[in-house]
Amino acid sequence: MATMGSAQLPAEASAPSRVSAAPVTKPAPRHSGLVRVTHWITALCFFALLVTGIEILISHPRFYWGETGTDLTTPLFQLPIPSSRKLVPTGYGYVLPDQNGWSRALHFEAAWIAVLTGSLYVISGLLTRHFRRDLVPSKADLSWRALLTSFVKPLRFERSSTAEASSYNGLQRLTYLFVIFVLFPLVIWSGLAMSLAFASAFPSSVTLLGGRQSARTIHFFVSLALVLFLGVHVGMVCLAGFWSRTGAMITGRTGAPKEHP
Repeated sequence: MATMGSAQLPAEASAPSRVSAAPVTKPAPRHSGLVRVTHWITALCFFALLVTGIEILISHPRFYWGETGTDLTTPLFQLPIPSSRKLVPTGYGYVLPDQNGWSRALHFEAAWIAVLTGSLYVISGLLTRHFRRDLVPSKADLSWRALLTSFVKPLRFERSSTAEASSYNGLQRLTYLFVIFVLFPLVIWSGLAMSLAFASAFPSSVTLLGGRQSARTIHFFVSLALVLFLGVHVGMVCLAGFWSRTGAMITGRTGAPKEHP
């Protein structure tokens, strides 16, 4: 019985709240700090390499196969664009401004920053089992049905469910592994093979590519593949939710902390 001058509190008010008493835990970050830092450094380097690579390409938009290739040599193929040098036969009656000097210097610097950043990412990924945990596909991911679904769904502009968006599908995992362990090493190797100093120190590595001019041609096509990957990557980010995905790569988290009873 309640005494005079006092009020009996409702059972809900007198009992401690289960939600308020429960500990609030933060969800695990979608991307680790090292992954986020190396991602953005690599993105900046890739942009610098793309711009400077185009400027270098304009100075001689002709490609050869073998060890040598000059203005007087029949090219394997050539791009239908004007050059920034008068001696290069392109069929145009004018030349573009020559930006070959600063572009080569910046290209070289950005490439080494990208190599060091990528090496740090790969070493960390191997030590922390990041590749094993997040990128190596399971047997279910490699089924024809799963791979076909992963390929067709973006073409229909279908957004993934919350559960699917929390991890990469099989096609994404295979693509990331191919880019990290095949395309990036090959673009670095072919880029180094064009250097006279590298060719003198490691001639066999240049011979394996077919010669310095072959290395330049391979470098061009691998670069195109990386640009294609970048375009698809940005498109997938936009389809999945540009701001949430970009925020996750900046802060590491995709949503607000959840309360557990």
